[in-house]
Amino acid sequence: NEYLLMATKKGVLKKTACIEYSNPRKNGIIAINLRDNDRLVNVKLTDGKQKYIIATRNGLAVRFDESDARSIGRNATGVRGIRLSGNDEVIGLELATNDKDTLLTATENGYGKRTFIEDYRIIRRGGKGVINIKTSGRNGKVIGIKTVKDDHELMFITKKGILIRTGVGEISVVGRNTQGVRLMKLDANDKLVNVARIINNGN
Repeated sequence: NEYLLMATKKGVLKKTACIEYSNPRKNGIIAINLRDNDRLVNVKLTDGKQKYIIATRNGLAVRFDESDARSIGRNATGVRGIRLSGNDEVIGLELATNDKDTLLTATENGYGKRTFIEDYRIIRRGGKGVINIKTSGRNGKVIGIKTVKDDHELMFITKKGILIRTGVGEISVVGRNTQGVRLMKLDANDKLVNVARIINNGN
């Protein structure tokens, strides 16, 4: 009763039962058929009863019930998770079952915010989504999302290899449709490229 839930850059979701991967070969087996210019962004191990948020580079997000994505075979392509416009693309898929958890969103210019999961209403997968963060000239595009608790820590990494570690509790919790606060001061021509979650106390 466990599944792999996958999300791709082009907004495709695919859920496949783990038993489908029970007979691996030496050279591997196909997990998902990707369309041209698509790539895998995230894979989550799930029990089929959770809620997730899929977020995009241009600051949109869809929170959906995973039961809305039926389980399909290994060789299938998947279903639409979010409808993308223009050059937008998916940058993350995160667990969003607990309303009191927060979603950390980080942007390339070193800004970001936390927002309570409950601020993202459940909608059907495949829609355009709601505004997650304003991708203004100050913020730049979204580079990552993480579901976090107050006692977690985060590492932010830049294009030039600079890394900082900070406590989640030090980052403001604000509404969805906002610009957020500075997460990391960047040197000229540097960009934030990734965020990693450090989990403490066994949580």
